[in-house]
This record gives sequence, C-alpha cells and structure tokens, in this order.
Amino acid sequence: MEQLIEKGKYLIREAKNILVFSGAGLSTESGIPDFRSPVGVWTKYDPSDFYFHKIISDEKARAKYWRMSSEMYLDMKDALPNPAHRAIKRLEDQGKLLVVVTQNIDRLHHKAGNSPEKIIEIHGTAFSVSCLSCGKKYDRDEIENRLSAGVKAPDCDDCGGVLKPETISFGQSMPHEKMTLALKHARDCDLCLVLGSSLVVYPAASVPQEASGNGARLIIVNRDETPLDARADSVIRASVTEVMKKMVV
Repeated sequence: MEQLIEKGKYLIREAKNILVFSGAGLSTESGIPDFRSPVGVWTKYDPSDFYFHKIISDEKARAKYWRMSSEMYLDMKDALPNPAHRAIKRLEDQGKLLVVVTQNIDRLHHKAGNSPEKIIEIHGTAFSVSCLSCGKKYDRDEIENRLSAGVKAPDCDDCGGVLKPETISFGQSMPHEKMTLALKHARDCDLCLVLGSSLVVYPAASVPQEASGNGARLIIVNRDETPLDARADSVIRASVTEVMKKMVV
C-alpha cells in the first residue's frame, strides 16, 4: 500500500486543479452510518418505502421517512470532521482544490473549514428543510423540535404544504444547476480524487467518469471495488482517513 500512497502523493503534487468526489465511506469514519453496509440504514428500513412519490402522497410513508431521517440527522448533528476531511482542507490551503463534489448530506466539509463556494452538495443537505409547495425554508432544528413534541409529518406554516429535508430521495430529480456545475468542474480538473464512494449511484457517479474521460488522472480510495477501478491511475482499498493522512502533506 505504501507504494500506492507514494504514487498518490506524486499525482497530488503534480496536480493544479483537484476535484474531490466524496461518498459515504468518508462519513462513516466520523461515526455516521451509511446506507448499504451490513450495519447500514437499510438493515433497519426498507428503501422502497422512501421513494419520492410515496413521501409526497402518503402521510404514513412520510411519517416513516421523517423517523428515519431524524435518526440520521441526530447522528450527523454532533459528528466531527475526521483526518480525511482535514486533508481536503489542506488541499484548499495549498491552492490545489478546484471543488469538492460530495454525495454526503452531513455538512462535514463545511465543518472542516472548506469554503462553501468550493463545495457542491450533489445530494443536498440534511441541515435545512423546505416546503415542496411554496419553497419556504426552515432550520432543521426547528423541525426536529416539532418531531420531538409528537408531530409525525410536519407541514408548512404558510401554505400547509409537505415539508422535506433538502436532500435527494429515490425518484426525485437531481438539482440541475449543481449537476451541470459539477460536470463542468469534472471537465476542468486535472486530478479526480474519489474518497469513500462505491460509484454505483447515478447520475452522481458520472462526475468522476466525466473527469477521467476528459483526461484527468484518477485516484480511488475506497474499501471495496468500484466500476471505475480499471480506469484509475491508482486504487487504494483501505481506510480513507489513514490514506489521506499520509497522502496529503
């Protein structure tokens, strides 16, 4: 593994515009459960219950969704950035970071100190809530207080519409502007660094694919195989935090 890390250090040293693409494997090392692992969220809940059309049309499904989402939010709220997050911040401090495109909804890149304008939360964030009808925004803790008081599926104060965390659910359209910007940066970067993503969730996974297809070097740090391993310049199957501590100096 040390040889792979040395190669990664060289590629980072030579790069001028690095796109970091981060997934759940980065957050799990800050104690946040993922979805698909043997102890992940989907061992407790059936993902088919949380398709967007069910959330907006079925109050019972919406209540179940809020119960799951609230459990996840409580794990995220007090979570702290790990050494890999801090290594990404060092890339920004060194002037090498073009952008972070993250599948994670936990705001840990913000907590680590990365500039908000350099973070694209491609699957949204759990830290704010909005009305699907009128667009009114709410602070997440305000809604959590309602849930704690016994409300099972909170509605909008202004119009009575459905409230939902500003995250992307199954069957919900991806944010067009964020995807467009992420793909633009993918074409502009000279190195794409994938951290803790299985690269099986599309269209998000098209970002590193686009980077590689446009000539960027590709480093993948993930415990399991990914569909892009064969295209990568370096694949390191190990702890993201342990690798990044050594690879970004």
